[in-house]
Amino acid sequence: MPVWRGVVRSFSNVAGFDDGPFSRASRGDVMLVGAVCARTRLDGVLTGRVRKDGANATARIATLLRASPFAPHVQAVLLNGIAVGGFNVIDINALAQQLERPVLVVARRPPRLQLIQRALRSLPGGARKWRLIERAGPMQPLGGVYVQPAGLSLAEARALLEATTLQGKLPEPLRLAHLIAGGVVTGTSRGRA
Repeated sequence: MPVWRGVVRSFSNVAGFDDGPFSRASRGDVMLVGAVCARTRLDGVLTGRVRKDGANATARIATLLRASPFAPHVQAVLLNGIAVGGFNVIDINALAQQLERPVLVVARRPPRLQLIQRALRSLPGGARKWRLIERAGPMQPLGGVYVQPAGLSLAEARALLEATTLQGKLPEPLRLAHLIAGGVVTGTSRGRA
């Protein structure tokens, strides 16, 4: 996915993905929600499931988006962290290539990499998952959040955040995906994705 050098692309149609709440002790699948927005207006919802601590998140997100009626319009994908369902780590570069769209990981705080690496040591496929995290590059502060871009420059990432953030610092597609996932799984939603 080439980055347009010297030109800041404008992104108006975006899909944001987040997982639903789950018990650390649970096994099996975890709810995954995609909120499709035109800037800050919700246009649609995608739902699926990913394996808790599994390895299917990249393929599942790509399939959900490609099979949706929103696929022709979505210009970028936002992720609420680089993993869903615990440690089901998303290969953001592969996802950007598969979808032929930029991907931007957004987090409120920088990751605690030592704790993550230690936790991954105890999981099957943990070394591969750690390599995906390293390959994604360091999270960078931008506009009050931390980001990892794949297929877009930091200037484009800033423009994407500005176009999709209504209040606070978290882009609306991620905030909405978080609220929808929480409401579906638990029957009620809470803010602070």
